[in-house]
Amino acid sequence: MEYDSFSEKDTYEIAKKMASRVKKGTVITLNGDLGVGKTVFTKGFGAGLEISEVISSPTFTILKEYTSGRLPLYHFDVYRIEEPEEMDEIGYEDYFYGEGVSLIEWADNISELIPGDAIRIEIEKDLDKGFDFRRIVVTGEQ
Repeated sequence: MEYDSFSEKDTYEIAKKMASRVKKGTVITLNGDLGVGKTVFTKGFGAGLEISEVISSPTFTILKEYTSGRLPLYHFDVYRIEEPEEMDEIGYEDYFYGEGVSLIEWADNISELIPGDAIRIEIEKDLDKGFDFRRIVVTGEQ
């Protein structure tokens, strides 16, 4: 499935709609270059889960938990993970197979830990279609 986004608002709304359909135990990978809109996507996703907390990038903490919505959101940013084994220290399996939804930015860094049934999202720029244009490619959508 592919979505075209022409603004941050579009990206936010696409993510919000996707989140309204997810179930507990869903793992979502979110990949794309710096500045492509991964955090905007995550904020929209949180809104779709009815999360009232302010969502921000967990770049320096690796994991932020948001529990105020219809499902908890476990927001990982594994950009700084050098070895997948570092995820064991966080207890990632408790989150991936837990009661909430795990959304993992830079998931390619831990690809061998990602469950086979994960929803994979790639956000890409296409400057030929405009500075704010993003193509959001989703595979494995439930």
